[in-house]
Amino acid sequence: MCIDPGHGGSSVGASLGNRYEKDDTLKLSLLVRDILEEKGYTVVMTRDDDSDVSLSERCKIANKARASLFISIHRNASTAKDATGVEMWVHSSSPTDDILLAQNILDCFDSLDLTVNRGIHTGYREGEDMNYYINRNTKMPSVLAEIGFISNEADNKKYDENIEQYAKTIADGIQMTLKEMNGE
Repeated sequence: MCIDPGHGGSSVGASLGNRYEKDDTLKLSLLVRDILEEKGYTVVMTRDDDSDVSLSERCKIANKARASLFISIHRNASTAKDATGVEMWVHSSSPTDDILLAQNILDCFDSLDLTVNRGIHTGYREGEDMNYYINRNTKMPSVLAEIGFISNEADNKKYDENIEQYAKTIADGIQMTLKEMNGE
């Protein structure tokens, strides 16, 4: 599988003061990688440091590796300070395995009872007939996962205090999906 820590380098993503999405996503993604590798899975990372990696290159890395799944990890932001929770974005055509991956990760988060389940969304934030670049250009089931709102102090506190559990939760959802896709 391929884990994609959103943003990086000069692309900081969402921010709150000196807190940057690129740093949060890298920390969480590395933990997810470590858990999956400990379970014997091969994990390809689009970045493992604070480097610039274009969206095109991220997709090329996953496609070249023939990854079984692609998970792009992000933090959300909103001008509504009370916006909170976890949501998944998949291609607008709602491919079955993409939905399965998104649902399994959300189900695992539901079992934590730490955050709001904002559901599975199709397309792109600015229109259902559009798609996030990574969901359009990867050849395997893919999900863009928004893990809490960086613009919400309560979500940041939960993120910081439970990051290891968040990583395990994402890894568990990935593992469940791989087993279901392989008929186990």
